[in-house]
Amino acid sequence: MTSLDSVFKGVDVYAESNNKAHRTGELPPDRLVVRRGQSFKVTLKLGKPFRRGVDSLAFIVYTGGKDASEEKGTRCRFGVSEPTGGPSSWKAALEAGSAPSAPAVLLTAPADAPVGRYALDASLWDREETLATFVLLFNPWFPGDSVFLSDERERREYVLNEHGVIFRGSSNYITPLTWDYGHFEDDMVDICLQILDKNLKYREDPATDLAARGDPAYVGRLVSAMVNNTDDDGVLVGNWSDSFAGGQSPSHWSGSHDILAKWKKSGRPVKYGQCWVFAGIVCSVMRLLGVPTRVVTNFASAHDTDSNLTIDVYHADEGAEHKESPDSIWNYHVWVESWMKRPDLEAGGEYDGWQVLDGTPQEPSDGLYQCGPASVSAVFRGETKLPYDVPFVFAEVNADCVDWLVKADGTLEAMTSNAKRVGKKISTKAVGSDQRVTITNSYKHQEGSEEERAVFKYAISDDKESGEGGGSALDGDPSPLKPLKLTMRFEDVSVPEYGQDVQVNLLLSSESGVDRNLRIHVTVEAFRYNGTFVAEVQSRVREETLKPSAELSVAVRIPVTSYYKHMLHADSLNVSALVTDKRHPEKTYLAEDKVVLRDPPVVVTVESGVQRHRPASAEVVFMNPLQETLTGLTLTLAGAGIFREEMPLSLPDLKANTRTRVRFQFTPYKAGPKMILADIQSDIFKDFHGHVTFVVRP
Repeated sequence: MTSLDSVFKGVDVYAESNNKAHRTGELPPDRLVVRRGQSFKVTLKLGKPFRRGVDSLAFIVYTGGKDASEEKGTRCRFGVSEPTGGPSSWKAALEAGSAPSAPAVLLTAPADAPVGRYALDASLWDREETLATFVLLFNPWFPGDSVFLSDERERREYVLNEHGVIFRGSSNYITPLTWDYGHFEDDMVDICLQILDKNLKYREDPATDLAARGDPAYVGRLVSAMVNNTDDDGVLVGNWSDSFAGGQSPSHWSGSHDILAKWKKSGRPVKYGQCWVFAGIVCSVMRLLGVPTRVVTNFASAHDTDSNLTIDVYHADEGAEHKESPDSIWNYHVWVESWMKRPDLEAGGEYDGWQVLDGTPQEPSDGLYQCGPASVSAVFRGETKLPYDVPFVFAEVNADCVDWLVKADGTLEAMTSNAKRVGKKISTKAVGSDQRVTITNSYKHQEGSEEERAVFKYAISDDKESGEGGGSALDGDPSPLKPLKLTMRFEDVSVPEYGQDVQVNLLLSSESGVDRNLRIHVTVEAFRYNGTFVAEVQSRVREETLKPSAELSVAVRIPVTSYYKHMLHADSLNVSALVTDKRHPEKTYLAEDKVVLRDPPVVVTVESGVQRHRPASAEVVFMNPLQETLTGLTLTLAGAGIFREEMPLSLPDLKANTRTRVRFQFTPYKAGPKMILADIQSDIFKDFHGHVTFVVRP
């Protein structure tokens, strides 16, 4: 409360109009949230008239409380009558026509100021008082900011859009998951600032950490560390096991805000997440902070544990046990790209632009589970000596693979070395639509081209100047180890759907001019998306004769009764065929197909004419896809601006081939484009998702 003898009788920070001008108008109107490099208006209410040119009015802004420092750039004192100052100076200018007793001042933060929570003090007539607090964000609309993005459509997509699509599945079975980023929910500013303030570097040296927050590369790196809990009190616990006791399955989530709100409220990491959930959260936090960010999916993503850019994959022959590899190829892996300059890498700006940030705790970097920012341009060029984590990302998109046959006696036989298996259909959501855009060519040259092979050899070289380097584990030869005289591929008979038998055909052809008597061993195994084996579904051996100049089709049928229980813990059915020519048993040929089942539909509809603060009705419809009764059914509803927190509903048992219809009411508390997301789970299947988008009128 202002005292009677106070110089400053009050201040108007125009939070609503300033926020709108700074494109933070979706946040609560009673809190000032502004961006670097752009002026915002405050009006002082004084006890007596201010005389311009006579009285000295100064402002003091600082972040970090007692840890603020003028030396480190987290505290600054500046006056309205002083010269403009350099580009790193805070500025104050009196608005023309201001009343002497209520001067209006335009304040501007420098384009490199640390982001975060600030206090605003003023000094006049030998009195200094705290007037207000505000939050400062990065500014992709200002050309001087290191996150400046020139295209307005891209700024709206990568900073302002609260809804997105995350692509999952496999390179042949890509499925979209609608995601609600919710980064303009009322409490998201405090949540994101708490993430910054709980990072380990802040705990060790708060003054230095606060000063570094003007650099989006620094902020992105600490966010990638803080969204997982491996080293700190981070947001989310990763779990790739069969048990999710004490929390939610990662497949349950359809948005970031519920997770972040639970973390802030409880003070403990939320259980559980996997890569797309970590990526969704990183995207939400970075967009709120003002850094243009998009979610990216890399299909056939390598996890290279020994950093030799080669992935070993094992295939069991008949009678052999499954063998795990320390390396792995994930069906897909999800990270984010954030847009920023990287002056720490190259003065010429060659490595500016999109930077990979990954919050999934896979490998430690500088002693912490964090990843990035890795310049996509550096990955493209094979500059694996550059920070941060460029070698790890390069391996994810461009490692070579070696396939090994595990024989019944435990011995190994190298079958092929493949330079084209990893890093397929790298995808992100299109600007302005939910379509998928492939951005593989921003990470690497065309697979198998001379340019791609040259970059690979350069990437594994210890001598970056000479460009000399080794090859893969098999002398760098990307070609098959044996002449491939048998061509094999899988073909879908129909779209594979959960609850239906899966049918694919193995198609074989040969360059041989004689009959070939073939032994065909077809195995179907359930795998998690990260390459972890779950169970063998079926295994069959048959003999066929391949005629010259003809194509042999071998039908493979996978009954729903054989796979559906395994899919509670698995994400794909990996169908593999090991083929040997009985006349030349030393030759073994391999074909693989990773089948991702299409989920049954969860249909969500909303009545027309939805209005803010008015009750509205909606409906969810779901049909049991299995030939048995579903038990333990739960419907969870969510949506930023619609539900303050997730709304779980228990459903009665659902008999085979019957439909459940759930009607519910909701009262939206925000206007604009909104979304309701529905998640259905049971005792015998993982989560199935549906959603509906609509506009809430003011």
